[in-house]
Amino acid sequence: MIGVEDGVPAPFGAQFDGRGVNFALFSQHATAVDLCLFDPGERHETRRIRLPCRTDDVWHGYLRGVFPGQLYGYRVYGPWDPARGHRFNPAKLLLDPYARDIQGRIRWHDSLYGHRRGLQRADQIDRRDSAAFMPRGIVTPPEVPDLAVSPVRRPLSQTVIYEAHVKALTQTHPDVPEAARGTYAALAHPAIIEHLLKLGVTAIELLPIQSFADDRFLVEKGLVNFWGYSPLNYFAADPRYRGPAGIGGLRAAIRELAAAEIEVILDVVYNHTAEADHSGPTLSFRGVDNASYYKLNPDNPREEVDCTGCGNTLNLDHPRVMQTVLDSLRHWVTAYGVAGFRFDLASSLGRAPHDFSAKAAFFQAVAQDPVLARVKMIAEPWDIGPGGYQLGGYPRGWSEWNDQFRDSLRGFWRGDRGTLAKVTQGLSGSREIFAASGRWPLSSINFAASHDGFTLADVVAYEEKHNLANGEDNRDGHGHNLSRNYGFEGETDDAAILALRARQKRNLLASVFLAQGVPMLLMGDERSRSQGGNNNAYAQDNATSWMDWETDPDPSLTAFVGNLTRLRREQPALRRRDYLTGALVGEGPFRDVHWLAPGGTEMADGDWGDGERQAFGMQIGNDLPDADRLLILVNAAEAPCDFTLAPVVGGPWTLIFDTTKPTGAVPGGQALFPPGAGVRLDTRAIYVLRARPASAYAR
Repeated sequence: MIGVEDGVPAPFGAQFDGRGVNFALFSQHATAVDLCLFDPGERHETRRIRLPCRTDDVWHGYLRGVFPGQLYGYRVYGPWDPARGHRFNPAKLLLDPYARDIQGRIRWHDSLYGHRRGLQRADQIDRRDSAAFMPRGIVTPPEVPDLAVSPVRRPLSQTVIYEAHVKALTQTHPDVPEAARGTYAALAHPAIIEHLLKLGVTAIELLPIQSFADDRFLVEKGLVNFWGYSPLNYFAADPRYRGPAGIGGLRAAIRELAAAEIEVILDVVYNHTAEADHSGPTLSFRGVDNASYYKLNPDNPREEVDCTGCGNTLNLDHPRVMQTVLDSLRHWVTAYGVAGFRFDLASSLGRAPHDFSAKAAFFQAVAQDPVLARVKMIAEPWDIGPGGYQLGGYPRGWSEWNDQFRDSLRGFWRGDRGTLAKVTQGLSGSREIFAASGRWPLSSINFAASHDGFTLADVVAYEEKHNLANGEDNRDGHGHNLSRNYGFEGETDDAAILALRARQKRNLLASVFLAQGVPMLLMGDERSRSQGGNNNAYAQDNATSWMDWETDPDPSLTAFVGNLTRLRREQPALRRRDYLTGALVGEGPFRDVHWLAPGGTEMADGDWGDGERQAFGMQIGNDLPDADRLLILVNAAEAPCDFTLAPVVGGPWTLIFDTTKPTGAVPGGQALFPPGAGVRLDTRAIYVLRARPASAYAR
């Protein structure tokens, strides 16, 4: 027997206490809220209960005799007045924004829209019931933090990020049981963890796993939203990756990764939702309170402000909407053990109300939150709204994807002239970008490739995007890829071209890992994963996106990455917390950085201004006692370069890493190069040399 009581207005969502469930839903402009209970397999609710109380715009009620596993949704009453931004329609079943678990997926039908489709304006109400086509929320047991494994909490200076997709990473691995492939549980399989450890990865950054929708236009073309950047709910892990282990597989995977000292970072999408613009469906937020959850055009509230390119922008100016985001973030940290977040189109979160500000309320709330202040916060520092490109503009405590590092790196290695100054800025920590906001080199997330764009293998194999499989006539995706095919577009069996591409992959990877900041590796780049030139494979749930675990065109590349991460671990000079400034180290005579010309002198103004220069040296050190000094010699030219080891940086020097070698490893017992010695720097190559401290020779 279900009994209805007043309940309490907090916390939001469906909270089971052992005898029943408290339901609480925020809606500022609603006039009434019905809770709908579903029996398994039923298309329509078996019971509809009016929530009895409203406290400070929170509608709530307590139901005795309701237990975990109960399926539910809401119908929300209020004005249908699009001209004022209100789109309440109780004919539409709504997913609870705070649902901790979800059953089912959207089945696209015109009844999912609050308005009549096909009309010039989305103003006429549609009174068809949508329940049969909507997923339901699931009442879950009380959340108890998993205390079995302490969070890794690795400092950024020791962090190496691996950007991956749950299914793409595990779908074809032969050692993962077939039933578990493509699921959360597969992330914890020993073969996957072993591979990550072999690479030296310390954090895996997962593309969105918060519940998301397959957009209707994709479904009608036989495609899916594979990347997951179309959020439906911010608390529930997407059901499509559950597998036999269920949602417990995700918690177990995070626990096992933590036991291997690998953090989990989630890519989260709090800038927009799957409901698109005013002509989109009514699935959750729009029907709960459109005028509160979304930024609306003040001159025409029937339309959303679109800073995301996805039709709508979440309105974090509203305190309850911001609360939803903060509660969601804490949920993933406390209930799952997540160690950090990468925020998609993060500039949208800092618009207060319309212009970006590093002092926006969201950033201040995160900084003082006792849970969130301790986890990694990484911004994709742009959106498409006015003033949306904000690289370097985020507050202290935040790191940012550095696309300028990526672009200068690609341009330099493909042979673009006039790029040396930019690439050296990136190698030294991008001070010109981040110092003005009072931040340090670890604010820069450095990468040569990410999910959005060409893979590393495609950067050196394609000069044009090849996105026809996406069904948009190759109009989608970036046109500015800064790539080069080295003589043939796409796959080839030309041995010379393949060797050159392999060399350039190693140079790009080495540049990422030798740079000051936090390195990020795209899933599969260590196995030369290609997407066939598709630089926007967001809709490709197939071999285009999946990791190929059977074939590897460059089998030494995984060891190459592992050797790079080992070099970073062993050399504190590569993991500085402060900028290289040219200051003396200790009592001298060496500075923290010397920029060197091939002729054996330090770089002068004329050298920096030489747009044709493609070779340089970078000698770096730090204040740690008994620490090595490193000399990084770089030549992006098509011809070898004779490099004189400048006496000003001392020596003797030993070659310890070489991108002309398949694994980068240099055999032991290499001869010492004294100050002033000559080094023949190969075409398109990076050499890393080491000078031991005097104390090392004394021993």
